[in-house]
Amino acid sequence: MSNLDNPDRAEGPSIAPLAKIVERNQVWGRMAAKYGVDNPVPPWQTSLDGLCDALDQSSCSTALLTVDRRNDEDELSVTVYSGLPYPESRLVALAHSLIRRGLIDEAELAQRLADVRARLEA
Repeated sequence: MSNLDNPDRAEGPSIAPLAKIVERNQVWGRMAAKYGVDNPVPPWQTSLDGLCDALDQSSCSTALLTVDRRNDEDELSVTVYSGLPYPESRLVALAHSLIRRGLIDEAELAQRLADVRARLEA
C-alpha cells in the first residue's frame, strides 16, 4: 500500500500554506525575474539541502523513518505537487511530510511564510 493511500501518512487533508504556494505558482524562475535576480539557484536551496541532510543523519531518526519520509516526499512531488518544478516540489513535499508527522506546525509555517513575504514586500 502506498503511503499516500493512508490518510494518516503523507497526503491527508490539504495544507493551506502549501496550497497557497501552489496556487500562486511561486517558483524561483518567476520570482527571480520579478525581482531582477540573475542567479538560477534559489537562495533557499542550500538550506533545503542542509535540512534534508540533517534529517537523514539525525540521531533521533530511525532508518525506517528516513526511508518512509523520503518515499512520502517523492510521492508528494509527483502527485500533489507535480505542478511545481524541482526544487520547489521538493521543498513543499518536505514541509508537507514534516507537518503530517507533527515535526512542524501548520500555523507556525503560515506565520513564517507571512513574515518572509512582509520582508520581501517592504
